[in-house]
Amino acid sequence: MRAVLATAAGAVGVVALLVGCAPAAPDAAQTDAAEGPAAEQRSEELLQVTEPHELTGGTLLEGPTFHEDGPLFMVDVMAPAGEAKVLRVDVEERTVDQVFTDETSAFTSAQFHPSDGRLYLTDFLGGGVMSITAEGEDPQVHFSGDVDGIAMLPDDIAFHPDGTMFVTDTRGMDGPGWETPGRVVRIGADGQASTLAGDLPSPNGIVFDEEDAGLWVAQYNANRIDYFALDETRTRVVSAYPAIHVDGGIGRIDSTAVDAEGNIYQMFHEKAEIVVFAKTGEQIGRIRVPGEGLESATNIAIAPGTTDGYVVVSGPAGGFVHTFEAYGEGIRQSNGG
Repeated sequence: MRAVLATAAGAVGVVALLVGCAPAAPDAAQTDAAEGPAAEQRSEELLQVTEPHELTGGTLLEGPTFHEDGPLFMVDVMAPAGEAKVLRVDVEERTVDQVFTDETSAFTSAQFHPSDGRLYLTDFLGGGVMSITAEGEDPQVHFSGDVDGIAMLPDDIAFHPDGTMFVTDTRGMDGPGWETPGRVVRIGADGQASTLAGDLPSPNGIVFDEEDAGLWVAQYNANRIDYFALDETRTRVVSAYPAIHVDGGIGRIDSTAVDAEGNIYQMFHEKAEIVVFAKTGEQIGRIRVPGEGLESATNIAIAPGTTDGYVVVSGPAGGFVHTFEAYGEGIRQSNGG
């Protein structure tokens, strides 16, 4: 992904460094709206959520995730202290509310825990993971500190149904791609953290496949998506390999999501579009984001049980939510992270 940190006017700000393949030839089923989404779409603006912040010089929406009661939650990575760092959007009423802010954090992703109902947030500045209630109350730190002697730059989260967290440590994002200090870190329910995989080119997006058997991991500084097969205890990678190579151009890949059909949605920093792949590797779709001043489409949420897709897009024009038609129904793996 994602962000380079800067200090502005005595406050901590986050300057985004956030965080393609020609589409497959559409067949009749892909191009007929009655049969499903087209191979190439243009998203539609739902609403503007944020304006660029004067103190930090921008705005960057991330981590859209639906609460079971319906609202869409998200974070603004570049929000300064006192301004909304976690936001709630009513997609029907098209309203926005502040949920949470604090003095020090820079949240880069959000996802509801599969069982405790709390919203988990990665803190890029603090190097840890915290959670709040859906009302923005009772902040708790679930992990902080070093992992195997090295501090984290936590980015995205993937939850297994048992509550185990897998977090990308996006170290190396501001360096050349041949330097590989990045990691995937496993954090158990007891808060104990260990390195699941290392020597990675700044991993960003992370998501379980539709069967919770393995992880798709988007390598920001390699523009590729790897697949990590895990053992039965999910404490060890038994095989890992490049699965999909993505044409990013001057952009780089950001967060990743999976729908009920196993399709993989890959988002971008500095490229306002989404590319969609079948789990067998072929590209089946592309969603382009229209509009001036929109530079990054960093993550999506698909409303559970529907094909109603929502993408957060950001740039000099501000932070927005756009809609699109998904290629499969929404599940936990296409809902935050």
